[in-house]
Amino acid sequence: MLARIKTRGEGWVFSPTDFLDLGSRDAVDKALSRMAATGTIRRVARGLYDVPRHHHIVGVTAPSVDKIASALSGKAGIRLQPTGAYAANLLGLSDQVPAKVIFLTDGRSKRVRLGKLDIVLKQTSPRNMATAGRVSGLVIQALRYLGKTHVKGDTVKRLDRKLSPDDRKQLSKDLAYAPAWIGDIMRRLSTKS
Repeated sequence: MLARIKTRGEGWVFSPTDFLDLGSRDAVDKALSRMAATGTIRRVARGLYDVPRHHHIVGVTAPSVDKIASALSGKAGIRLQPTGAYAANLLGLSDQVPAKVIFLTDGRSKRVRLGKLDIVLKQTSPRNMATAGRVSGLVIQALRYLGKTHVKGDTVKRLDRKLSPDDRKQLSKDLAYAPAWIGDIMRRLSTKS
């Protein structure tokens, strides 16, 4: 287990399910518990561990939201879709760094608290998860969060600069999953080159 952990390096977030090929769940849990007690790894939440990252100025840093989300989805075998302020932040449409990060999921609803940060998995419909993991899902959720009255020309221009040709093709394919006003924006963005 330790060799696998060292190979992945600092910042890796994982759960006991990442090691079930090495032994029983009970044996894996005990080994992780021992490593956490010695400080080799850190328990960040129930069933989640990480290899602490060390910064030369601030010391030990918290794990990234993306890595926690990846570990949660892998642990439960579910898909996640960033939503709200976090989706807008990922696309550069907002400078706001939310204290509560919400992901839509096709799994069970769950809340993970990491210090002052809340990560919420919110169960949703299959339609809302149809674009999960794709740029179109991120665009739909970010624009929905900003709201129709707040999405102006400069917002669309910032979004336009972030999109690759492949992203534009994906937006075109996923028009049917967007509300009409977001679909109009996605259509305009998909036709630009």
